[in-house]
Amino acid sequence: MATKRTTKGIGHIPVDDESLVDIESGPLLFEVAWEVCRRVGGIYTVLRSKAAITQELYGDRYCLIGPYAPGSAAMEFEELEPGEILGPTIENLRAAGTQVHYGRWLVTGNPRVLLIDFYAAFPRLNEFRARYWQDCGIHYPDEDSETNDSIAFGYLVAEFFEDLCNRYGGRRQIIAHFHEWLAAAALPIVRRRELPLATVFTTHATLLGRYLCASTTDFYERLPWINPDAEAGERQIYHRYCIERAASTGSHVFTTVSDITALEADHLLKRRPEKVLPNGLRVEKFAALHEFQNMHRQSKERINQFVQGHFFGTYSFDLDKTIYLFTSGRYEYHNKGIDVFIEALSRLNHHLMHAGSETTVVAFIVTAAATRHLNVEVLQAHTMLQELRSSCDEIGNNFRHRLFEIAARGELPESEDLIKPEEMVVLKRLLHTRAKTELPPIVTHHMYDEHSDPVLNHLRHRQLFNNAHDRVKVVFHPEFINRTNPLFRMDYPEFVRGCHLGVFPSYYEPWGYTPAECAVLGIPSVCTDLSGFGAFIQANVLDHEENGIYVLKRRHVDTGAAIDQLTDVLIRFAQMTRRQRIQMRNRVERLSECLDWTELHPAYEEARELALQRAYPVTTQA
Repeated sequence: MATKRTTKGIGHIPVDDESLVDIESGPLLFEVAWEVCRRVGGIYTVLRSKAAITQELYGDRYCLIGPYAPGSAAMEFEELEPGEILGPTIENLRAAGTQVHYGRWLVTGNPRVLLIDFYAAFPRLNEFRARYWQDCGIHYPDEDSETNDSIAFGYLVAEFFEDLCNRYGGRRQIIAHFHEWLAAAALPIVRRRELPLATVFTTHATLLGRYLCASTTDFYERLPWINPDAEAGERQIYHRYCIERAASTGSHVFTTVSDITALEADHLLKRRPEKVLPNGLRVEKFAALHEFQNMHRQSKERINQFVQGHFFGTYSFDLDKTIYLFTSGRYEYHNKGIDVFIEALSRLNHHLMHAGSETTVVAFIVTAAATRHLNVEVLQAHTMLQELRSSCDEIGNNFRHRLFEIAARGELPESEDLIKPEEMVVLKRLLHTRAKTELPPIVTHHMYDEHSDPVLNHLRHRQLFNNAHDRVKVVFHPEFINRTNPLFRMDYPEFVRGCHLGVFPSYYEPWGYTPAECAVLGIPSVCTDLSGFGAFIQANVLDHEENGIYVLKRRHVDTGAAIDQLTDVLIRFAQMTRRQRIQMRNRVERLSECLDWTELHPAYEEARELALQRAYPVTTQA
């Protein structure tokens, strides 16, 4: 890994000194993505988790490029003055009026980062729009703000690469790896200008595919007969589709994240990806299995506290006989299989009730949706639980002190000696205050358009209202979980680690980071053969179900059959003993090694080498 020498200051910003070895040898690698230093979606996880191994291979020849977002940059970015490699080009951009922020991403590996403030360049937007029509033949409506952002950012990125290529005059090999259409508007521009630049484009999910899957249940059956131009035009995204297609057809190497998405891209973008680049994670192994089992227990205790606050004011159940299921991800009701999950929960509830089971299942649906504010009653219930805990801690300390004092005198205590009447009054008051007759809510927030929300309507339709007799309880949390969350007060990985099973029955999932994260954290999960992750597991892991990863059949299978499969999995999981669940967590934790970047990153290197061969056919070494 490259080392940084002692820095010297220019004003109040230190200079980022680079490794001399890195400056003098090897190609420069740039990754361009909207999610650089921005905690949004799965691509952020790809870039963040991959940064360390890429930095180790390239050192300070590696740099990421993304749009400047002040809020996220303040948390994830350390601003520095550039050193020898990029300094002159950045100075030229700044002299021309482009606002460029250079520094290091505060993640493992600390890679170099270039953040471009495209909003500051919006006075040039009409110029960019006209030039994009001239350069790429793509016109788009004025009111499409997302495409305006993409084009403005794209032209500034293209100007950066043009200055860099001109400075090196072809003496240095440069690789530009673009992720997704939104960050790839620059790719057809640099190809049009014939810059000496090796380009790679990765689509993590085709734009049109995501739209089509959200509106139809037979996307994969119709795929060979879909007219992409007509479908994109009907959905008023033709211009965005054209940007994505121009990036895919114009790149030296076109890649995607899974075979299922490669098939989709072949039909919709009219180019078959040359390489499949599976998404990995940084896998942290433990010296002993009991370490991560202890972490599961500690995280589960935090979820127990949430459940006590949410449910126990109305009724209680045995937490030792409770299992926690969850689904999470982008709020795409059909694409993410939330519809299948709720149907399976309803059937599981009926099965457990009719079987007289003592098991309680609490199912969490965690996704970001439009909300007005947190439900005040939910927050009050958790606040009252904290007050009860504090009072019990104080009474417990007094109890221990009195017990010791009495025993030290050689006496046996009477019950009235240990808990004072005034303390009993405090407990009675708190218990009375917490008691309520209304059912625990199925959603933690007040939402916009609650009457038309598909998740809430489905829960109502299946009468999953958190009745006392229901064996399946539901908590719809329309906000992502992090440590500042007033209800959970834990980070998302801690929440995942505290659950027993992640459920992701997706219909459209080009990769699927959520089940992969479960595996790395030692938590069993359910995915499908229409997710890139599920297909990867089927191809690479024998007896994957025995190892804690269930892969449902959704390809060439109707929704009803998918619900039947998931219901069967959930019933069997609910019938497991605690020891069986521990054994499954042990097995899935061992399985996670195949998802480590050390195993999957070589595919990226193959794609970049192929791009170099095509961009520099004479000078590239074999």
